[in-house]
Amino acid sequence: MSTTPARPPRRAHLPALSGIRIFFAASIVAFHFSDARMWGVLAPLVSNAYVFLGCFFLLSGYILAYNYAERGPTLAKRQFWLARFARLYPVYLLALLVSWHMLLAEFHFRSRTEFLQGVILTPLLLQGFCPLLATFWNTPAWTLSSEVMLYAAFPWIVRARWPKSPLRLALLTLFFWMLGFIVPGIYILLNPDHLAGPATRFSFGYWLWALKYTPVSYIPTFLAGISLGYLQLRAQISDRARLWMALSATIVLAAVFHWWIQFLPFVMLHTGMMTPLFAILVLGLSGSNWYASALSWRPLVVLGDASFCIYLLHFNTWNLLHLYRIPARLGFTGLADNWFSYAVILAFSLAAYYLLEMPARKWILNRFSHRPKTS
Repeated sequence: MSTTPARPPRRAHLPALSGIRIFFAASIVAFHFSDARMWGVLAPLVSNAYVFLGCFFLLSGYILAYNYAERGPTLAKRQFWLARFARLYPVYLLALLVSWHMLLAEFHFRSRTEFLQGVILTPLLLQGFCPLLATFWNTPAWTLSSEVMLYAAFPWIVRARWPKSPLRLALLTLFFWMLGFIVPGIYILLNPDHLAGPATRFSFGYWLWALKYTPVSYIPTFLAGISLGYLQLRAQISDRARLWMALSATIVLAAVFHWWIQFLPFVMLHTGMMTPLFAILVLGLSGSNWYASALSWRPLVVLGDASFCIYLLHFNTWNLLHLYRIPARLGFTGLADNWFSYAVILAFSLAAYYLLEMPARKWILNRFSHRPKTS
């Protein structure tokens, strides 16, 4: 007879959330490597795609709560952490291996002490705790330091007594959102880096980098995602209401990006200022309606599932292509260079997803998971 308690049934997959992730990931790729003007009406979105990082943290908390809320009291920490490691680290390691050229650049750019610290901290996913080393070796990988810290805490967070009332969960989500204003608000008020004007994505300062890259800034957004996940499980929202929620959030987000975003403080945008709009969008896409169905189109879902690979691999893959002038040697210049490079990044990311991430995850879980004891 098994001594292991029965696990709650798996929750229904939410394919629309995978589908929308590819649009966020593609926007970040374009944000890093294109002139926003080439995107025409989408230029404001591409110029400010860093905003979607907050949505990724919101989604992380949301999906974890959605899948694990009912397992809180019995959640095995070791198994949970192993699953997260199997999901993250194989692709992360690949990204470091293909970034050897960046490591050489770091060696010449950094002091010997900084370089040694970066070489030690980055493979351990700890670089985000040191602001000046957060972008060491693979620039966008700083987010994983925050993810790892939040994943480490999740088994205790999910065991907390979360409200059962949908209204209280909605208010708690708003509370966590407002909590996220404290750190950037203090930065704006004190201006510890003595910037001459408002901070922008191009500004530099130790405390600004601490605000942008260290995990503390993203705790409120992650917690908001968890409370939103509980809200999804406990609220009765009709499919018609979800459709209007998703459409309304999309329209307001489009308006913000096109007309108002330049008037909003960068440090707050970077750390989750738009969380309520993304929260409404996520809830709206977590039901059955034509908008969610459109984003559940199989090719979009496949690309969304591979979005983690795209995010981790795009930066140094692009740099490697251009270090060896591969697009130019093949006759691609101007916009053709961009599209060729995007295609290579996409193909490489899909290959990494199917040939590395999925098999490695399965192997790690099979090899290191505890087997249920029987008697």
